[in-house]
Amino acid sequence: MLTPRVRSAVFIAALVLSSPALAIELAQRAQIAEQKAEVLEQEASAEGSGRPPEPDELITRPGAQAVDPGGEAPLDDAITCLARSIYWEARGEGATDMEAVANVVMNRLGHDGFPDTVCGVVKQGSEQGNCQFSWWCDGRPDEAQEEEAYTVAKEIARKALNQQLKDHTEGGQYFHHRDVTPHWASEFTRTFTTDEMLFYRQAR
Repeated sequence: MLTPRVRSAVFIAALVLSSPALAIELAQRAQIAEQKAEVLEQEASAEGSGRPPEPDELITRPGAQAVDPGGEAPLDDAITCLARSIYWEARGEGATDMEAVANVVMNRLGHDGFPDTVCGVVKQGSEQGNCQFSWWCDGRPDEAQEEEAYTVAKEIARKALNQQLKDHTEGGQYFHHRDVTPHWASEFTRTFTTDEMLFYRQAR
């Protein structure tokens, strides 16, 4: 069975053979989208900046789609890390649940105790085997399996990185599903609930 990296390499090789120009264009789009994601991520992680992105910094829908179109790429850029977290934590739920998961990731950026990059936030705790986001440490394949749900997740990630996403959670930095009761829930302030999830922030 081919690994995601091998499948991606085979796909790109096929594009180069059949249409070198198209392959180059897709690679350029992906690179531009990743660069924009990095810029916007840095702005989002700077506490109190609040600067809206310039028009030429905005990640477009085609740009977001060009990064990991099939949900198989390694987690090495902001769009993929955020979209994969949204997908695995809230796929099958409503748009509000998915957006609220994105809110939590973005609210953690740059705050004490959390990394200052999206991928750092998503992977936090993995080195101790105590992941902040359970899907990252559950031992299962991380590739998205439902194209439609992953496309929605990427669009939400795009809006979050562009600072165009409403914060439903009112600063929420933690969440859990209703079918579990983590020990830390009583230590934080609940800020938002959905039919499936509860969201919290550190007590002020």
